[in-house]
Amino acid sequence: QVQLVESGGGLVQAGGSLRLSCAASGRTFSSYVMAWFRQAPGKERVIVAWSGGNTYYADSVKGRFTISRDNAKNTVYLQMNSLKPEDTAVYYCAAANRAYPSSRYSNSGQYNYWGQGTQVTVSS
Repeated sequence: QVQLVESGGGLVQAGGSLRLSCAASGRTFSSYVMAWFRQAPGKERVIVAWSGGNTYYADSVKGRFTISRDNAKNTVYLQMNSLKPEDTAVYYCAAANRAYPSSRYSNSGQYNYWGQGTQVTVSS
């Protein structure tokens, strides 16, 4: 069982930066693919980035967001720069077993564990 707790969300002006953190319980953090998803009001939850051997970014955040992980601290981060109003959403941290082809990890259904979410609001 893995428990995930996100932090770092908030209100920021367009062009600003935020760093999200996700602390995970358990002793096998390094064995999981860790991801960030986001869900805007009235829209479905979509992948932002994942890290687990390889790294993946959604086209909408490439060059602006960076996912990183500190396996010693059981923590995954999402550094978000050059934020835009369309980045406004609830951001969720998720963990999946590292046992599947990389193509599957953009799919929220692949993830077994989820955090409670943290709100990111970007004002124009």
